[in-house]
Amino acid sequence: MSKGCVFGVGLGPGSQDLMSVRADRLIRGATHIAYFRKKGRRGHARSIVEGLLAPGVVEMPMEYPVTTEIPFDDPRYNQLLSTFYEHSVAQLIEMTEAGCDVVVLCEGDPFFYGSFMHLYTRLRNRVPVSVVPGITGMSAAWTASGTPITWGDDVLTVAMATLPEDTLVERIRQTDALVVMKIGRHLDKLRRALKSAGREADAWLIEYAAMENQRVVPLKDAGDKVPYFSIVLIHGHGRRP
Repeated sequence: MSKGCVFGVGLGPGSQDLMSVRADRLIRGATHIAYFRKKGRRGHARSIVEGLLAPGVVEMPMEYPVTTEIPFDDPRYNQLLSTFYEHSVAQLIEMTEAGCDVVVLCEGDPFFYGSFMHLYTRLRNRVPVSVVPGITGMSAAWTASGTPITWGDDVLTVAMATLPEDTLVERIRQTDALVVMKIGRHLDKLRRALKSAGREADAWLIEYAAMENQRVVPLKDAGDKVPYFSIVLIHGHGRRP
């Protein structure tokens, strides 16, 4: 029996009509799917593909052992996640060795700050793996803003709000255009960093880009809390004809 293949399929930012034709074909034809989710939740990736799956598809939810309960710089965090990924890989290998193809649902693009990367690096020399790219959430965010993110020679920086405040200030000062992800409880720190860098007035908040409840507002008007699916942008103003 020949081995099956693991497909890491990018779903895009959250709307079915922003998936690629290849992603749509693989998802509709899948006999086995896997996806990440928080314990007790359905999972955003699984919600995106609702109505597309064939009857009788075998589902493999991969439930994170931790999310925000332990700080990411705590040694236990990496240990728990490493064990979790190894367990998930073992399940996927078992399926592929039985001759099954498995579609792993990946929000956004599989190779852009996604959990699938941790499976891919463990799987790629052991079983066949194929990756289908997807539209990133940041691309959907700057499209939702109605303004191009970069012009001419602009330098674009993608930063995580989890970075130390002084590092954020330095990155914000040095770049022409900016995308900030993983904001959540780091919102106040990000605001201070933007103010220190003198760019607070240029920042926009995009919530739920490309989804039904999309919201685009200047960051200064955004309030004290932001949802998980939030991105902060600063648009470039570089060379143009």
